[in-house]
Amino acid sequence: MSQPATLAQRLTAEALGSALLAAAVIGSGVMAERLAGGNVAIALLANTLTTKAALYALIVAFGSISAQFNPAVTLALLWLRRLPARQALAIVAVQILAMIGGAMLAHAMFGLPLLQIASKTRDGYALVLAEIVATFGLLLVILLVECRRADAVPAAVACWIGAAYWFTASTSFANPAITLARALSDTFAGIAPGNAPGFVLGQALGAALAVAAFRLLRR
Repeated sequence: MSQPATLAQRLTAEALGSALLAAAVIGSGVMAERLAGGNVAIALLANTLTTKAALYALIVAFGSISAQFNPAVTLALLWLRRLPARQALAIVAVQILAMIGGAMLAHAMFGLPLLQIASKTRDGYALVLAEIVATFGLLLVILLVECRRADAVPAAVACWIGAAYWFTASTSFANPAITLARALSDTFAGIAPGNAPGFVLGQALGAALAVAAFRLLRR
């Protein structure tokens, strides 16, 4: 019988997974934009497929240790009393720093300046609403699937994010850490820093609603 992961192991898993996920999201956006010849739909499709594949692989790889990669997920587990506060806050800090590092890694792989400020505007109530929906759905999928078929969580998460890329106006960031990392990437995946707080607020509200819905639905 394997021993439970130590906090150091959990933080390392969260750091590696978060950095690689951010590199996949941002790097695939750069590659897609370069190869799509100005066709935004093709670029978004390539970005979607890469994100889905990376999410699935990383959750499977790190799932037995820690594979949250998202402060909204971590804080939901804190609200549900599945994580102690100090551990949750440490994980959130690692996720944010690692995703920023992952953005810089993606820039380095494509010969871009490591430090950037995004200029892509993503504002308006519709996009904030989209982030509420995307994050609500993501958290509810994770919590409900975990109760019934824990082995199906990686596929369920990848499928939800892939679908939400296309049915939400915001293209489903659904993650405060990746939102901050994308604010520091002036690429296809970027978001202007001034728009990031609205996205994070929507994500927090979506997560809170998902926890409330889960408490109502669980049995």
